[in-house]
Amino acid sequence: MSKIVDKDYCMSSWLMYRTVIDRDRCFADGIKDYHLFPPQDRCPVSNSVELEAALRKEMSAATAGGRTALALSGGIDSAILAKMMPRGSVAYTFRCVVPGIEVVDESAQAARYAEECGLEHRIVEVYWDDMERLAPVLMHHKGSPCHSIEIQICKASQMALEDGFDEIVFGESADIVYGGMSGLLSRDWTFGEFVDRYSYVLPYKVLKHPQLITAPYAKWTKEGYTDAHAFLNDTMYEEAINSYSDACTTAGIKLHMPYSKTVMGVPLDYARVRKGENKYLVREIFERLYPGWEMPVKIPMPRPLNEWMMGWEGPRRAEFWPHCTDGMTGDQKWYVYVLERFLNMIDNGDYNK
Repeated sequence: MSKIVDKDYCMSSWLMYRTVIDRDRCFADGIKDYHLFPPQDRCPVSNSVELEAALRKEMSAATAGGRTALALSGGIDSAILAKMMPRGSVAYTFRCVVPGIEVVDESAQAARYAEECGLEHRIVEVYWDDMERLAPVLMHHKGSPCHSIEIQICKASQMALEDGFDEIVFGESADIVYGGMSGLLSRDWTFGEFVDRYSYVLPYKVLKHPQLITAPYAKWTKEGYTDAHAFLNDTMYEEAINSYSDACTTAGIKLHMPYSKTVMGVPLDYARVRKGENKYLVREIFERLYPGWEMPVKIPMPRPLNEWMMGWEGPRRAEFWPHCTDGMTGDQKWYVYVLERFLNMIDNGDYNK
């Protein structure tokens, strides 16, 4: 069945959710659509022992061929998976580079994990040139704009392929599934509050013909309050696995995300999360596998978009309000920037239908 061309809807949906929510709509006629639907055979876990057993099972299968690498950050999710990699395996860590400016660098902490687990540690340096070079390739494959993390994932996957690996493991989905999104889980949100809090860019602030798409929020709203954890495990979970999958599939490598194959079999303990024990099941595994180690401070995948996007003056296309990105964060500017680039690809004939 052909899709409905609805550019206004797709632009608004991308800005709010980093994905086109309605899979029956598309930006333009003939645009191919890459979309990975979430796994249906997820293993329910009720405690950290069950989660560790499920992860070990997934990791055993993922590394059976002997040609699997690990993406290793400075956080606990991939550190746990590092303990389950065969000794002598290779682990890659992203390091973004902005000449003359010090930015977040997880490589030192990742190197400690690699040494502890007997892994060979390699660094993937990411520059702004990589963002500009790989974004069109990823968007062409995906049929929509791309998340900024996809560039780093794609470059690391390309490097792993060049180094002789066929498969790569990421610790993605642990934050979503096991209560790691502390800010979003920190309180009870009314429907309107959560729409404002979660939406990456509110369309009416950017687009001349915006659409406020609230069905994904309403789906998990009861008596005026939105269940943040349920929403994350629906909309954000699907968007996240598609970002990783698009990047790895574009590079030509097989992707493993062990955490994404599991699901909480009991309700999330909001009280523990709000007392500072976010992702408590994952923390318990880390403490068992790394006894005596200090728990690292959680940070998102580093990408210095505030620095990289500092000189961008905003979109010039007619769909956008002039000066609409004034005062935005670097992340928000990226969403507008890459949306405009994708629209230009379509209009200029650069998108090969």
